[in-house]
Amino acid sequence: MAARGKTRRFPTAYKLKAIKRVERGEGVLPVARDLGISRKILHDWIKAWKAQGPDGLNRKPGPKPGPRKLKALATYDDKRSTLARANPRIAELERLVGRQQMDLDFFRQALRALERPAAQGKPVSASSKSSKA
Repeated sequence: MAARGKTRRFPTAYKLKAIKRVERGEGVLPVARDLGISRKILHDWIKAWKAQGPDGLNRKPGPKPGPRKLKALATYDDKRSTLARANPRIAELERLVGRQQMDLDFFRQALRALERPAAQGKPVSASSKSSKA
């Protein structure tokens, strides 16, 4: 197993200078590279500064205080109840699709009915044509 590197600690003034550089318009990546830190660390400093001010930058390493935000595991009953809630919506959408299909069929038949008389019309003879010039 690989040995973990020593965690570096930075003074608050150092963190504030980095944050101010980003706030002045320098990009996060160039500032992080210049300081020899990762973008994530710099983003964490900025987030802590915006949330808690200087106290956010002086926080001790380790888990953050307060209740942990763990996502509950979905159980079989949860999945079943989700499906049960979705079934009425699925049925409604299926009815809507059925109605739309009926409308399409109706309009197709109506269009065919309108096109038939024009196609079945008697051909016009040459003698009945008027010669308007």
